[in-house]
Amino acid sequence: MSVYDTEETKSAGAMNRLIAEKNNPQADVYWANEPIRAEVLRQRNIAAPYVSPSAEGIPATFRDPIGYWTGFAARARVLIVRPDVSPRPTSVFSYTDPRWRGKTVIANPLFGTTTAEIAALFVILGDDRAKALMQGLHDNAVELSPSNGDSADLVARGQFAFSLVDSDDAVNRMRQHEPVAMVFPDQGADGIGCFIVPNAAVLIAGSPHPDAGKKLIDFLLSKETERKLAASDAAQIPLHPGVSAPPELQSIESIKVMNVNNAEIAAKLQAIQPFLKTWAGP
Repeated sequence: MSVYDTEETKSAGAMNRLIAEKNNPQADVYWANEPIRAEVLRQRNIAAPYVSPSAEGIPATFRDPIGYWTGFAARARVLIVRPDVSPRPTSVFSYTDPRWRGKTVIANPLFGTTTAEIAALFVILGDDRAKALMQGLHDNAVELSPSNGDSADLVARGQFAFSLVDSDDAVNRMRQHEPVAMVFPDQGADGIGCFIVPNAAVLIAGSPHPDAGKKLIDFLLSKETERKLAASDAAQIPLHPGVSAPPELQSIESIKVMNVNNAEIAAKLQAIQPFLKTWAGP
């Protein structure tokens, strides 16, 4: 039996269920849409180590060194931009540029990949600089939207100049011939790099069918699965070398990737929740 998250709960719903079932696991595998919550499961002793033969070739950056989770088929956090915007924004720090005051939107940072990226920024910049960045967004009158998809639609309709979204949100609007362009942020010599969000496969500790779970993970991590996800509407970026990315996207090898530690992001994500609740307001 497969159990899926609803749009409202996203990946947190399944993660919380796995935590609640820790002493009597019902699932064999957790397919997470990002590795941060997979890392939370590792830290809570809910994940079991498994190094799949299908993981060969996936960069070490995108997997736990002992095999508690392995990433595959990623999204990039990109800027979706109106094509008439010139010069185009090139960084997440563009949100604080006075020229864009009142002209930008971002998904609510309490949910989804926006939360994960902000936690990553706190890790990279340190708490003081990251809080200053978030204050800069407030001071520049950034608008909050319910989701990345809503942000992408608001830009496509011309209501805002740009937004930070997942690459599949941008690609889907481009394929629908919406008037948008896409920018991989912070790619310069001094840039912090683009935040990459792979899917993650996790074997559940004490699962009822561990052998079957391992076979499923082997399938998920295979080059063939990455090819299918790249060719689908999900427009995922393969992590295996030699597997072609969707035509609208760069290969993982050509992207300057944000250098972050997912264990640190997982811890920081939980630590900054009170700050983010205050920042986002009622």
